[in-house]
Amino acid sequence: MVDPVHFDRRSLLLSATGMAVTMGHTSAPAATLPIRAEAAQGAGATCWLDGVPPDGHEGMTWGQPWPRGTKLSSAYRLAGDGSAPLQSWPLAYWPDGSIKWTGHALAADAGRAASLRVEPGKARQASPSSATARSFADRIEVTVGDTLWTIGRQGEAIIRSARRGGKTVMRDVGLFATAQDAPDEEDGAAPRLLRYAGRIERATVEQDGPIRVVVRVEGRHAAPDEQWLPFSLRLYFHAGSASVRIVHSLIFDADPARRFVRGLGLSGQVPMTDPLHDRHVRFAGQGDGLWAEAVRPLTGLRRDPGRAFREAQVAGRETPPLATMAAAVRDRLDYIPAWGEFRLRQPNADGFTIRKRTASGHGWVPVDGAGRAAGLGYVGGARGGGVAFAMHDFWRRCPVGLDVAEATGEAARFTLWYHAPDAPAMDLRFYHDEMGMTDYARQNEGLDITYEDYEPGWGDARGIARTTEFRLWALDTTPTRERLIRMAAQIEAPPRLLATGEAVHAAGVFGAWTLAGPPGGDAAGRIEARASRELDFYIGQVEQRRWYGFWDYGDVMHSYDADRHVWRYDIGGFAWDNSELSTDLWLWYAYLRTGRADVFRMAEAMTRHTGEVDVYHLGRFRGLGTRHGVQHWGDSSKQPRISNAAYRRIYYYLTADERCGDLMHALIDSDQTLRHVEIGRKVGARAPGSEPPGGTGAVVAEGRLPPGQVFVQFGTVWGPLVAAWMTEWERTGDPRWRDRIVAGMQSLAALPRQWFAGGAPFDLATGRFVGEGDRVSMSHLNGVFGVFETMAELLELVDVPAYREAWLDYCAYYNAPTDLFRAKTGDPGKGRGLTQAHSRYTAYAAVQRRDPALARRAWTEFLGAGDRATRDQAKGAVRVSGPAVLKPVDEIPDISTNDAAQWGLAATANLALIGRWLS
Repeated sequence: MVDPVHFDRRSLLLSATGMAVTMGHTSAPAATLPIRAEAAQGAGATCWLDGVPPDGHEGMTWGQPWPRGTKLSSAYRLAGDGSAPLQSWPLAYWPDGSIKWTGHALAADAGRAASLRVEPGKARQASPSSATARSFADRIEVTVGDTLWTIGRQGEAIIRSARRGGKTVMRDVGLFATAQDAPDEEDGAAPRLLRYAGRIERATVEQDGPIRVVVRVEGRHAAPDEQWLPFSLRLYFHAGSASVRIVHSLIFDADPARRFVRGLGLSGQVPMTDPLHDRHVRFAGQGDGLWAEAVRPLTGLRRDPGRAFREAQVAGRETPPLATMAAAVRDRLDYIPAWGEFRLRQPNADGFTIRKRTASGHGWVPVDGAGRAAGLGYVGGARGGGVAFAMHDFWRRCPVGLDVAEATGEAARFTLWYHAPDAPAMDLRFYHDEMGMTDYARQNEGLDITYEDYEPGWGDARGIARTTEFRLWALDTTPTRERLIRMAAQIEAPPRLLATGEAVHAAGVFGAWTLAGPPGGDAAGRIEARASRELDFYIGQVEQRRWYGFWDYGDVMHSYDADRHVWRYDIGGFAWDNSELSTDLWLWYAYLRTGRADVFRMAEAMTRHTGEVDVYHLGRFRGLGTRHGVQHWGDSSKQPRISNAAYRRIYYYLTADERCGDLMHALIDSDQTLRHVEIGRKVGARAPGSEPPGGTGAVVAEGRLPPGQVFVQFGTVWGPLVAAWMTEWERTGDPRWRDRIVAGMQSLAALPRQWFAGGAPFDLATGRFVGEGDRVSMSHLNGVFGVFETMAELLELVDVPAYREAWLDYCAYYNAPTDLFRAKTGDPGKGRGLTQAHSRYTAYAAVQRRDPALARRAWTEFLGAGDRATRDQAKGAVRVSGPAVLKPVDEIPDISTNDAAQWGLAATANLALIGRWLS
């Protein structure tokens, strides 16, 4: 008799405390794991991302996980140093109907204690302020304290006005864009400049208080004869805050050969009633620096207006009565130039400049510059109030800018440029010509040399998107310099309250992972040391390699060129990573394990990028993502493996981010796009005598399929679809999505070769695999796009015994020696690469089948030579300098992001599943 495998308490997955749901009936999973012992202690615990409470914040929103069987409360509070009220709502449910995730909103500056916990019940004290919304036919009014915000339902003004104590301090805030009809620097006539204004099509209230109000606005950018660049944005108002957070998403939907975006901006007006010398302009600089001047300066003059005037102006306070000013200055104020226009430009990640001029038609005067601006500005009066305006990830999203204009008039205008208009126009055309690749055979030959899956017309940017975050403050006076710096610091590194890693782990969500242990000399310590070392390396590479910019920030590169000492930025499929082999998941599990703020922020930036830029949001490829390449949209392989909801789930649930929720919801019908996008269309098209090129993860069926059927590979297509359906089911409770998953499970298990078939014809109407599946077809890519992590969660939610056994067979035999694999399948199993990555499959089978031999084999697979044959796994980065490189850089010569991501995910799962067996 085989002894059961023994596991540490902290190495256990949560099993069902309720019952798993199968086709509307309840049944216990066949091979669940013991309940985590720390579930009761960890529930509700939260922490500050940066480790300490912030000096202040503008309001918080986050998600809190709960173990299965937890009842949804009618109210929640944040307990710690006192008790703070929360606005709460359900985010997801367990199959038994108990609450799995709740979303919570906290008022500005509330809850600033080191140890905080979400718990059921009302707070002992009510919030000192509130946020409420009222809807009218033509507008939405949001009241936060003494500030009234008016949101338009049509027209161009998204924020029509913001009034403080009855005084308008902001008005006519809207979006606009400029573009040209030809690219820069090419022969022919000069490009024609085109101007567009964002026009509202609909506005709705999604939450109406009392702690948080959320308003969603949708529209398009329009000119008299053209509409394009659809946008959606949400405005977030928190009780106690004078600001609104704006999360704005834009879709590029034009022919890249006809429209070249020049400027993208958010702009508004600030009524100006103060005298010119009491009007102020501020730009946050580098670090804790601030550039601060008045529209009409009183310092540095030949005649002294008086110390009280100089000190008040420098501080941004109202100056003394004019009658008390020295007459030599008072009588000559009109001769002091008044500066009406100010510009800050950050064209790249290494430097910004400021300049100003008196008015349009006059010359600009250079002011100053430095390295990286925080992205915050202010314009307003000492007494009349004004607006602070900011953009998150400012210098990282270069080229960007801040403008103040017309500051000498009755209303100044501020602009946040999320693509500066004086930078080169965006050129989203494909980067090379056909190069003779006019048919599939030649395109496959190109794939064989550059790893790029090229096809004319398929490297199309139409349908990609970008999300940008802004914040606007409606202020009744010019803030102190110290307050502006605090505001800028909150933009540069926003304070975040999050569920602790212990709470997330105790709730039993996100599958097989456990908290990180200390690095050290034993086997587990060496794994932890490498895990930390590789995270440090990639975070450092973002900075060293300047992986910044409007379309690029958030992504990393795929493969390294040790000869040039650069990442292969210009070599086909070796360039931008585009989530290849689950880089997103690697970072998110690393954050869950370590709680590192730098890892969270890198993962957040990647989630924002890969979910927007690497995915199509409209058009013929809607719902699919683009395989890795020189341009994020350039490769012709469009697949669900990149648009994968599994890559968004962790961020969504930790932050309750509505935009991320939108992206996952949009994927529930992405399988329908496969009707006209055949992933495996090129497989088999090759020159006589050549081997079929690999790399796209495509498998095709023989012959044509009937209408309504497509060939679907299990891991790279069906797995990501399941992740979207699973997420929709747990968010909404709608059983249609569970039933669609179960239909796929049952029909896959009924195939003769089950998971070993690799893929099969799929009926889009029913979600069932139909026919075939009688031949073994193995691909290393079938298991490395989040399907392991998805199944580790899913099999704790639904129980289809035949499918469970089919999946466990695949886990147990994928890495099996050839004789055992042949005995199981009748096939030698060609194509079973990435042994180290698949060690976690072996480990999972070991746990589920309580097989210690499989547990030992899994560690042998993981600790062996590795999946990158030329790499010494024990070595870290080395410094390269001198004439071999542009600048000193760190490199790991044989590094591959595929390897780093899959090693990290395998380490995570193996330590959780079979950590006790590591010696």
